[in-house]
Amino acid sequence: MASISSKHILIITIAIAIFFTLSTARAPFKPNALFLATQRDNTTNLHVITLAKRTPRVPIPLVVDLNGKFLWVVCDQNYLSSTYNAPICHSTQCSSAGSHYCHKCSSSDKPRPGCHNNTCGVIITNPLTRKNAVSELAQDVVSIPASVNGHQLANISHFIFACAPSSLLQGKPIPPAGVQGIGGLGHTPVALPLQLSSRLGFQPQFSMCLGSPVNTNPNGGIFFGNVPSNIRPKALSYTPLTIGAQGEYFILIKEITINNKTVPFNTSLLSTTRGFSGTMITTTTPYTVLQHSIYETFARFFANELSGVPQVKAIQPFGLCFNSSLLPPTRVGAPNIDFVMHNRNVTWRVLGYDALVQVRPNVSCLAFVDGGSNTRAPITIGAFQLENNFLHFDLLRSRLGFNPSRLEQPIDCSKLNFSTVEMDGMGD
Repeated sequence: MASISSKHILIITIAIAIFFTLSTARAPFKPNALFLATQRDNTTNLHVITLAKRTPRVPIPLVVDLNGKFLWVVCDQNYLSSTYNAPICHSTQCSSAGSHYCHKCSSSDKPRPGCHNNTCGVIITNPLTRKNAVSELAQDVVSIPASVNGHQLANISHFIFACAPSSLLQGKPIPPAGVQGIGGLGHTPVALPLQLSSRLGFQPQFSMCLGSPVNTNPNGGIFFGNVPSNIRPKALSYTPLTIGAQGEYFILIKEITINNKTVPFNTSLLSTTRGFSGTMITTTTPYTVLQHSIYETFARFFANELSGVPQVKAIQPFGLCFNSSLLPPTRVGAPNIDFVMHNRNVTWRVLGYDALVQVRPNVSCLAFVDGGSNTRAPITIGAFQLENNFLHFDLLRSRLGFNPSRLEQPIDCSKLNFSTVEMDGMGD
């Protein structure tokens, strides 16, 4: 048998090294966490993320919609991308998006993004105006920072989204300037959280820390996947998370207390309003909305607990306002509000000053509004009560983690040190 010379061994060793080097270089980059910065628009009280999309890459600002079924963008004008694709009818992509409708487009002689025949049609909703539109299901490259300093991007090819007509962003209320669509975070296969986790292989979970108008710089962030240990609060309380028919997020609030006193409303309303059971959480409604009879009892009870402060004429959309120059000087001088969860030992505390919003000089109003008798849910927690709070949506275990009291664990989403995070696991 011929012997192998040392020269041949060296050549084989170099070839193997080159093979593994090239294999590593070609291996897809799969981080265990992604991060999108949020910016609060103080004109509309909405929060905006910006992700990169298309080929060549273009920044796309989107309104954060916690309950949105899709990521959708308007693309009937000037959508240029060499990687755009519209899946054909009855394809796997259509099934994952729940589409069984074949889209036909006759408004253009030449196919273009948003206008192809024999593609999937989906119904898209603008959460601000509640307008609907038939849109084309599409795929394209999406790029999201894999570390919060943005040094490396995770490129997700063939990301499923909806290509919507520009008319869907029109109407009132008007979205923030420059916004091109909606970033849906709902519990659906094609919304951001589940699509990213399934494509990149990390656990289905995301965390949100939204900036507040009381901060000079109202920035915050959303993490998909694992959350850095130096970002999350040391202790979170958890409550069961249930999912609505359209992918909305609900929790169960069994009782509301003000200054540790139970608000005496009819708690059976919490499970009978329009078929929704529980309390919805949303980022596209500015303030917490209560069903009319709950609001009346709640506002009256709050006013009694703050009887030493004169009321002033209410300013829409609020129903109860005070002379803020006479409010107690401490942060918790106004009544504390507690949402009592499935277990009486689990409560979400809204500090007194977080329950009030200053709408004019020397005028602060209760940041809860009357939703009338036909609300989408008996209680809808709005963005104002979510801001400067850390929320962990653990979709694998169907639970929501939150900071039970910002007095004991103060948090300022705008001051989190996002540039030095360590990408470890979330943990309990």
